[in-house]
Amino acid sequence: MIVRLSCLLVLLIGLTLPPAGRAEDGQVAGSADDAHILVLGRISDDPKAHFEQLKPLLDYVVPRMADVGIREGRILMAKDPQQMASYLRRGRVDWITETSGTAMVMRERAGAAPLVLTERDGTSHYHSIFFARRDSGLGSLDELRGHSVAFQRPSSTSAYFVPAAAMLDRGLVLEMLLSPMDHAGADTVGYLFARSELNISTWVHKRLVDVGVMSNLDWENPRRMPPGFKDDFVVIGETPEFPRAVELVRGNLDPRVRERLRQVLIEAAADPEAGDALKRFFRTTRFLPVDPASTRALDHVAAGVRRVRADVE
Repeated sequence: MIVRLSCLLVLLIGLTLPPAGRAEDGQVAGSADDAHILVLGRISDDPKAHFEQLKPLLDYVVPRMADVGIREGRILMAKDPQQMASYLRRGRVDWITETSGTAMVMRERAGAAPLVLTERDGTSHYHSIFFARRDSGLGSLDELRGHSVAFQRPSSTSAYFVPAAAMLDRGLVLEMLLSPMDHAGADTVGYLFARSELNISTWVHKRLVDVGVMSNLDWENPRRMPPGFKDDFVVIGETPEFPRAVELVRGNLDPRVRERLRQVLIEAAADPEAGDALKRFFRTTRFLPVDPASTRALDHVAAGVRRVRADVE
Protein backbone atom coordinates (compact mmCIF):
# COMPACT_ATOMS: atom_id res chain seq x y z
CA MET A 1 0.00 0.00 0.00
CA ILE A 2 1.52 3.36 -1.06
CA VAL A 3 0.55 6.26 1.14
CA ARG A 4 1.04 9.91 0.23
CA LEU A 5 2.22 11.98 3.15
CA SER A 6 -0.76 14.27 2.80
CA CYS A 7 -3.22 11.36 2.81
CA LEU A 8 -3.21 9.69 6.19
CA LEU A 9 -6.95 9.18 5.80
CA VAL A 10 -6.29 6.88 2.86
CA LEU A 11 -4.17 4.63 5.06
CA LEU A 12 -6.68 4.66 7.88
CA ILE A 13 -9.52 3.45 5.70
CA GLY A 14 -7.29 0.91 4.00
CA LEU A 15 -7.53 2.07 0.38
CA THR A 16 -4.68 1.31 -2.02
CA LEU A 17 -3.27 4.13 -4.11
CA PRO A 18 -1.85 3.56 -7.61
CA PRO A 19 1.77 2.35 -7.59
CA ALA A 20 4.60 4.77 -8.26
CA GLY A 21 5.53 2.86 -11.37
CA ARG A 22 6.04 -0.56 -12.90
CA ALA A 23 9.18 -2.49 -13.69
CA GLU A 24 9.24 -3.73 -17.27
CA ASP A 25 12.00 -5.57 -19.13
CA GLY A 26 14.43 -5.17 -16.24
CA GLN A 27 14.11 -1.39 -16.18
CA VAL A 28 13.99 0.63 -12.95
CA ALA A 29 10.40 1.15 -11.88
CA GLY A 30 8.91 4.61 -11.82
CA SER A 31 8.87 7.12 -14.64
CA ALA A 32 11.06 10.18 -14.98
CA ASP A 33 8.14 12.11 -13.53
CA ASP A 34 8.72 10.28 -10.22
CA ALA A 35 12.35 11.38 -9.86
CA HIS A 36 11.25 14.12 -7.46
CA ILE A 37 9.67 11.59 -5.05
CA LEU A 38 11.57 9.93 -2.20
CA VAL A 39 9.93 6.64 -1.18
CA LEU A 40 10.56 5.31 2.32
CA GLY A 41 9.71 1.65 2.77
CA ARG A 42 8.94 -0.57 5.73
CA ILE A 43 8.20 -4.27 6.19
CA SER A 44 5.11 -4.09 8.34
CA ASP A 45 2.32 -6.11 9.91
CA ASP A 46 0.86 -2.88 11.34
CA PRO A 47 0.88 -0.23 8.57
CA LYS A 48 -1.02 2.41 10.53
CA ALA A 49 1.37 2.34 13.50
CA HIS A 50 4.45 2.27 11.31
CA PHE A 51 3.14 5.10 9.11
CA GLU A 52 2.92 7.28 12.20
CA GLN A 53 6.50 6.39 13.11
CA LEU A 54 7.92 6.96 9.62
CA LYS A 55 6.03 10.07 8.47
CA PRO A 56 7.62 12.69 10.80
CA LEU A 57 11.17 11.84 9.71
CA LEU A 58 10.21 11.77 6.04
CA ASP A 59 8.51 15.15 6.52
CA TYR A 60 11.76 16.43 8.01
CA VAL A 61 14.02 14.97 5.32
CA VAL A 62 12.16 15.88 2.12
CA PRO A 63 12.40 19.72 2.33
CA ARG A 64 16.14 19.40 2.97
CA MET A 65 16.66 17.52 -0.28
CA ALA A 66 15.20 20.09 -2.64
CA ASP A 67 18.68 20.87 -3.96
CA VAL A 68 18.87 17.37 -5.47
CA GLY A 69 15.37 17.53 -6.92
CA ILE A 70 13.33 15.88 -4.14
CA ARG A 71 10.01 17.65 -3.62
CA GLU A 72 7.70 14.92 -2.31
CA GLY A 73 7.83 11.88 -0.01
CA ARG A 74 5.82 8.68 0.02
CA ILE A 75 5.67 5.60 2.24
CA LEU A 76 5.38 2.09 0.85
CA MET A 77 4.62 -0.84 3.14
CA ALA A 78 5.60 -4.44 2.35
CA LYS A 79 4.04 -7.44 4.04
CA ASP A 80 7.28 -9.46 4.19
CA PRO A 81 11.00 -9.40 3.17
CA GLN A 82 10.22 -11.04 -0.18
CA GLN A 83 7.86 -8.25 -1.16
CA MET A 84 10.26 -5.55 0.01
CA ALA A 85 13.11 -7.12 -1.96
CA SER A 86 10.88 -7.00 -5.03
CA TYR A 87 10.08 -3.33 -4.42
CA LEU A 88 13.79 -2.51 -4.14
CA ARG A 89 14.72 -4.41 -7.29
CA ARG A 90 11.93 -2.70 -9.22
CA GLY A 91 12.88 0.76 -7.98
CA ARG A 92 9.61 1.31 -6.13
CA VAL A 93 11.38 1.99 -2.80
CA ASP A 94 14.40 4.27 -2.34
CA TRP A 95 15.15 3.95 1.38
CA ILE A 96 14.36 1.39 4.08
CA THR A 97 15.16 0.99 7.78
CA GLU A 98 15.94 -2.47 9.14
CA THR A 99 17.77 -4.51 11.75
CA SER A 100 21.12 -5.94 10.66
CA GLY A 101 19.89 -9.42 9.72
CA THR A 102 17.05 -8.31 7.47
CA ALA A 103 19.23 -5.51 6.11
CA MET A 104 21.72 -8.10 4.92
CA VAL A 105 18.90 -10.14 3.40
CA MET A 106 17.93 -7.01 1.42
CA ARG A 107 21.56 -6.52 0.39
CA GLU A 108 21.81 -10.12 -0.82
CA ARG A 109 18.43 -10.34 -2.55
CA ALA A 110 17.93 -6.82 -3.87
CA GLY A 111 21.32 -5.08 -3.96
CA ALA A 112 20.37 -2.60 -1.22
CA ALA A 113 23.36 -0.67 0.15
CA PRO A 114 23.89 0.34 3.81
CA LEU A 115 23.78 4.14 4.06
CA VAL A 116 24.11 4.92 7.80
CA LEU A 117 23.86 3.10 11.11
CA THR A 118 20.85 3.86 13.32
CA GLU A 119 21.42 4.48 17.01
CA ARG A 120 18.31 3.77 19.08
CA ASP A 121 17.97 4.81 22.72
CA GLY A 122 21.65 5.76 22.68
CA THR A 123 22.82 2.31 21.52
CA SER A 124 24.23 1.67 18.05
CA HIS A 125 25.57 -1.88 18.57
CA TYR A 126 24.48 -4.86 20.64
CA HIS A 127 25.08 -8.60 20.94
CA SER A 128 23.25 -11.84 21.69
CA ILE A 129 23.25 -13.67 25.02
CA PHE A 130 22.65 -17.39 25.61
CA PHE A 131 21.30 -18.24 29.05
CA ALA A 132 20.15 -21.30 30.99
CA ARG A 133 18.85 -22.10 34.44
CA ARG A 134 21.60 -22.00 37.02
CA ASP A 135 20.62 -25.51 38.14
CA SER A 136 20.67 -26.95 34.59
CA GLY A 137 24.32 -27.94 34.71
CA LEU A 138 24.96 -26.18 31.37
CA GLY A 139 28.03 -23.97 31.24
CA SER A 140 28.85 -23.37 27.56
CA LEU A 141 27.50 -23.70 24.04
CA ASP A 142 29.64 -26.80 23.50
CA GLU A 143 27.37 -28.66 25.93
CA LEU A 144 24.13 -28.05 24.02
CA ARG A 145 23.88 -31.30 22.06
CA GLY A 146 20.73 -33.12 23.11
CA HIS A 147 19.22 -29.93 24.55
CA SER A 148 16.73 -27.33 23.32
CA VAL A 149 16.92 -23.59 22.67
CA ALA A 150 14.23 -20.94 22.26
CA PHE A 151 14.69 -18.28 19.59
CA GLN A 152 12.29 -15.37 19.16
CA ARG A 153 11.11 -15.42 15.54
CA PRO A 154 12.59 -16.28 12.11
CA SER A 155 13.25 -12.62 11.23
CA SER A 156 15.08 -11.69 14.45
CA THR A 157 18.73 -10.70 14.15
CA SER A 158 19.72 -10.89 17.82
CA ALA A 159 17.41 -13.76 18.78
CA TYR A 160 17.78 -15.99 15.72
CA PHE A 161 20.15 -15.24 12.84
CA VAL A 162 23.27 -14.29 14.82
CA PRO A 163 23.00 -16.84 17.65
CA ALA A 164 21.99 -19.65 15.26
CA ALA A 165 25.02 -18.86 13.10
CA ALA A 166 27.24 -18.87 16.21
CA MET A 167 25.98 -22.35 17.05
CA LEU A 168 26.64 -23.58 13.52
CA ASP A 169 30.16 -22.16 13.73
CA ARG A 170 30.73 -24.46 16.71
CA GLY A 171 29.69 -27.48 14.72
CA LEU A 172 26.26 -27.82 16.29
CA VAL A 173 23.42 -29.21 14.19
CA LEU A 174 20.02 -27.52 14.65
CA GLU A 175 16.69 -29.29 14.21
CA MET A 176 13.25 -27.76 14.63
CA LEU A 177 11.10 -29.25 17.38
CA LEU A 178 7.36 -29.77 17.05
CA SER A 179 6.64 -28.26 20.48
CA PRO A 180 8.35 -27.62 23.83
CA MET A 181 7.38 -31.20 24.71
CA ASP A 182 9.41 -32.59 21.79
CA HIS A 183 13.02 -33.70 22.35
CA ALA A 184 16.20 -33.14 20.37
CA GLY A 185 18.33 -36.02 19.18
CA ALA A 186 21.46 -36.80 21.17
CA ASP A 187 23.70 -35.23 18.51
CA THR A 188 21.56 -32.20 17.68
CA VAL A 189 20.17 -29.06 19.30
CA GLY A 190 16.41 -28.68 19.09
CA TYR A 191 14.98 -25.22 18.55
CA LEU A 192 11.61 -23.46 18.72
CA PHE A 193 10.34 -19.92 18.15
CA ALA A 194 8.77 -18.40 21.27
CA ARG A 195 7.56 -15.18 19.52
CA SER A 196 8.63 -12.79 22.30
CA GLU A 197 11.52 -12.26 24.69
CA LEU A 198 9.21 -12.61 27.69
CA ASN A 199 8.09 -15.99 26.37
CA ILE A 200 11.72 -17.02 25.95
CA SER A 201 12.60 -16.19 29.54
CA THR A 202 9.40 -17.84 30.78
CA TRP A 203 10.01 -21.05 28.81
CA VAL A 204 13.53 -21.38 30.21
CA HIS A 205 12.41 -20.61 33.74
CA LYS A 206 9.63 -23.20 33.57
CA ARG A 207 12.05 -25.75 32.05
CA LEU A 208 10.05 -25.99 28.81
CA VAL A 209 13.36 -25.44 26.99
CA ASP A 210 16.93 -25.61 28.25
CA VAL A 211 18.40 -22.42 26.78
CA GLY A 212 17.11 -19.03 25.73
CA VAL A 213 18.61 -16.38 23.47
CA MET A 214 18.04 -12.62 23.39
CA SER A 215 19.97 -9.39 22.95
CA ASN A 216 21.94 -7.93 25.83
CA LEU A 217 19.47 -5.01 25.79
CA ASP A 218 16.52 -7.34 26.33
CA TRP A 219 18.51 -9.24 28.97
CA GLU A 220 18.69 -5.98 30.95
CA ASN A 221 15.03 -5.06 30.35
CA PRO A 222 12.84 -6.18 33.32
CA ARG A 223 9.75 -6.27 31.11
CA ARG A 224 11.39 -8.95 28.97
CA MET A 225 13.63 -10.54 31.57
CA PRO A 226 11.81 -10.41 34.93
CA PRO A 227 14.29 -10.01 37.82
CA GLY A 228 12.74 -13.00 39.57
CA PHE A 229 13.63 -15.15 36.56
CA LYS A 230 17.04 -13.61 35.96
CA ASP A 231 18.24 -14.51 39.45
CA ASP A 232 17.83 -18.18 38.49
CA PHE A 233 19.71 -17.87 35.19
CA VAL A 234 23.34 -18.00 34.15
CA VAL A 235 24.88 -16.70 30.91
CA ILE A 236 26.52 -19.55 29.00
CA GLY A 237 27.58 -17.70 25.84
CA GLU A 238 27.71 -14.36 24.04
CA THR A 239 28.25 -13.28 20.43
CA PRO A 240 30.41 -10.41 19.12
CA GLU A 241 28.65 -7.05 18.71
CA PHE A 242 26.91 -5.99 15.52
CA PRO A 243 24.96 -2.87 14.43
CA ARG A 244 21.52 -2.57 16.00
CA ALA A 245 19.83 -1.09 12.92
CA VAL A 246 20.74 0.16 9.47
CA GLU A 247 19.30 2.60 6.95
CA LEU A 248 19.66 1.25 3.41
CA VAL A 249 19.02 2.62 -0.07
CA ARG A 250 18.42 0.81 -3.32
CA GLY A 251 21.65 0.16 -5.15
CA ASN A 252 20.78 2.22 -8.24
CA LEU A 253 19.53 5.32 -6.42
CA ASP A 254 20.84 8.55 -7.94
CA PRO A 255 24.24 9.13 -6.22
CA ARG A 256 23.38 12.78 -5.57
CA VAL A 257 20.17 11.79 -3.80
CA ARG A 258 21.95 9.05 -1.86
CA GLU A 259 24.70 11.37 -0.62
CA ARG A 260 22.32 14.16 0.30
CA LEU A 261 20.11 11.73 2.23
CA ARG A 262 23.14 10.43 4.08
CA GLN A 263 24.18 13.99 4.97
CA VAL A 264 20.69 15.01 6.15
CA LEU A 265 20.35 11.94 8.36
CA ILE A 266 23.79 12.28 9.95
CA GLU A 267 23.25 15.98 10.67
CA ALA A 268 19.73 15.50 12.07
CA ALA A 269 20.85 14.80 15.66
CA ALA A 270 22.33 18.30 15.89
CA ASP A 271 19.15 19.98 14.62
CA PRO A 272 16.51 20.77 17.27
CA GLU A 273 13.82 20.64 14.58
CA ALA A 274 14.53 16.93 14.10
CA GLY A 275 14.16 15.95 17.75
CA ASP A 276 10.55 14.76 17.72
CA ALA A 277 10.88 13.08 14.33
CA LEU A 278 13.91 11.10 15.48
CA LYS A 279 12.23 10.02 18.69
CA ARG A 280 9.15 8.79 16.85
CA PHE A 281 11.36 6.97 14.30
CA PHE A 282 11.79 3.90 16.53
CA ARG A 283 13.37 5.99 19.32
CA THR A 284 16.33 6.98 17.15
CA THR A 285 18.92 9.17 18.87
CA ARG A 286 21.22 9.71 15.90
CA PHE A 287 22.49 8.29 12.61
CA LEU A 288 26.16 7.34 12.28
CA PRO A 289 28.54 6.73 9.36
CA VAL A 290 29.14 3.08 8.51
CA ASP A 291 32.70 2.67 9.82
CA PRO A 292 35.05 -0.18 8.78
CA ALA A 293 34.45 -2.18 11.99
CA SER A 294 30.68 -2.02 11.44
CA THR A 295 31.12 -3.02 7.80
CA ARG A 296 33.02 -6.11 8.92
CA ALA A 297 30.33 -6.87 11.50
CA LEU A 298 27.60 -6.56 8.85
CA ASP A 299 29.56 -8.83 6.52
CA HIS A 300 29.78 -11.37 9.36
CA VAL A 301 26.01 -11.10 9.92
CA ALA A 302 25.44 -11.59 6.17
CA ALA A 303 27.57 -14.73 6.16
CA GLY A 304 25.67 -16.03 9.17
CA VAL A 305 22.30 -15.37 7.53
CA ARG A 306 23.40 -17.25 4.42
CA ARG A 307 24.57 -20.21 6.49
CA VAL A 308 21.41 -20.32 8.61
CA ARG A 309 19.26 -20.23 5.48
CA ALA A 310 21.31 -23.02 3.91
CA ASP A 311 21.93 -25.32 6.90
CA VAL A 312 18.91 -24.75 9.13
CA GLU A 313 15.98 -23.65 7.00
